[in-house]
Amino acid sequence: MPLIAHTNLPSFKRLKDEGEIVLSKDRANHQVIRELHIGLLNMMPDAALEATERQFFRLIGHSNQIAQFYLHPFTLPSIERGEKASAHINEHYQTFEAIKAQGLDALIITGAHMEQADLQQAPFYEQLKEVLDWSYEHVTSTLCSCLATHAVMEFKYGQKRRAMESKCWGVFEHKIVDRTHPLMSGVNTGFNVPHSRFNEITKDQFKTAGVHILVDSSVGAHLCVSEDLLRIVFFQGHPEYDTISLLKEYKREIMAYLSNSRDSYPPFPKHYLTEQSKAILNEYQTRLLSGEFSLQDFPEVLITKTLNNTWHDATSAIINNWIGCVYQVTHEEVSKPFMDGINPNDPLNLK
Repeated sequence: MPLIAHTNLPSFKRLKDEGEIVLSKDRANHQVIRELHIGLLNMMPDAALEATERQFFRLIGHSNQIAQFYLHPFTLPSIERGEKASAHINEHYQTFEAIKAQGLDALIITGAHMEQADLQQAPFYEQLKEVLDWSYEHVTSTLCSCLATHAVMEFKYGQKRRAMESKCWGVFEHKIVDRTHPLMSGVNTGFNVPHSRFNEITKDQFKTAGVHILVDSSVGAHLCVSEDLLRIVFFQGHPEYDTISLLKEYKREIMAYLSNSRDSYPPFPKHYLTEQSKAILNEYQTRLLSGEFSLQDFPEVLITKTLNNTWHDATSAIINNWIGCVYQVTHEEVSKPFMDGINPNDPLNLK
């Protein structure tokens, strides 16, 4: 929870200027310790549906240890689902209509599998736009991952994503370019982030839209915030990924190749596997293509033991900071986005 500036001690102002979260005593007196209601719009394909749930739920659960979190998963009916995923959704997910009726303090929108750049070709285009339009008026802050980031940039700012020459896939080094924003409090100045995408919003597009870049990398801007500095948080990568997520994806790409859904055998995710693991997987490929091995022989357990996670701690800190920011300004009535007196155009009072 944030520090309270209950005296005129200069250190409070200094810490706030450095980006630490410091509340005035008046602001603190208006806060009520209560639960937070956080929605998860899960658009991931069936194979990753439940894993994505766990990834984001875990990040929320590992954050603030005082607040109580009620998580509300939902999806879009226009996303085609198999029998198992449909049964899971019917039993455990809410409808968007129910979400709107109860209200949310915060919302997370996942990515979705769509290789083509033109989002208007997505069957969920209009339904996603409806969710985003509603969230901007009724939710304190919406965190967007990958495709959701691209969708907001198109819907709200008129910036269409662009196809990349090749898939951006792997784990890449990132650096903080604005250390003063509260989302960056306690985060290492450099850390890694997994990416898996065919398209991008460029740094120039973010800047043209007035979106503020907080974290940058050689593969593009990763973490950004809307011009008000809180109401929309953009992830272009997948910091929620588990250690084995890219390995699972690599295996699915092999399956796609074997079923003729992709033209070539998949390359390795960059900066993710050890040289020994690459050698093992190269041997597996040779034996698989010769007919000696099958997909069941994929050395997942062996490779998993060699994987390192170099992004979880930074991600946890960022999510914790995000939850803290939401908690400070959200209204005690879940149907209202902000406390009385909060400026929606500068909710964190940073400008």
